[in-house]
Amino acid sequence: MCRREGVSLQRGMNYELGGNHSVILMSVRPGAPYADRFEDDGSTLVYEGHDIPRSSRHADPKRFDQPENTPSGNLTENGKFHKAAQEFKAGKRSPERVRVYEKIKQGIWSYNGVFHLIDSWQEQQGGRNVFKFKLKAVEGEEDFSIPVPTHSKTRRVIPTVVKLEVWKRDGGKCAMCEATEDLHFDHIIPWSKGGSSNTADNIQLLCGKHNLEKHDKIE
Repeated sequence: MCRREGVSLQRGMNYELGGNHSVILMSVRPGAPYADRFEDDGSTLVYEGHDIPRSSRHADPKRFDQPENTPSGNLTENGKFHKAAQEFKAGKRSPERVRVYEKIKQGIWSYNGVFHLIDSWQEQQGGRNVFKFKLKAVEGEEDFSIPVPTHSKTRRVIPTVVKLEVWKRDGGKCAMCEATEDLHFDHIIPWSKGGSSNTADNIQLLCGKHNLEKHDKIE
């Protein structure tokens, strides 16, 4: 993911990376630091905002409201994403396009594709205010030089448990050439043609080269 983005990703929330999209790192694993979740059969991501940095004054960040502004008054990453979502809801801008990467196990990250940031709010959780961001998974918007279409096609994200099963079955290698880098979770029968996202039988690991060659063809 660092190679694709051209930077070393040190934060979970990265607004306007490169000036034309944002990047979010997430996880739904047990014990993950934030309560991220998928809804609507995998087409919607509800992403939790990030805590105040740990410091001598904030030894336990989970006791404090998630910040919208820095002490100097600038927007935090929470604040930037929140502003973009509210401006979209008000019809003032197109939805922010966000690349989402998911940590499925230690040392293994899965690219979940492009999402649109469409809503945000704050809610009480454990006696403090936390940010929530709603993102919709969209299809075919990897070229950020093209404006956001008026009507985007929704897609579904492969469930984490299925990805883990496929990773174990395929041994962390491309099913066609056994490459171990730039791997993608690929639908054998595309979802757009009736293939399921919810069973490992219809998912395989492919390297970037073979995934690009395959597209929506049924082998």
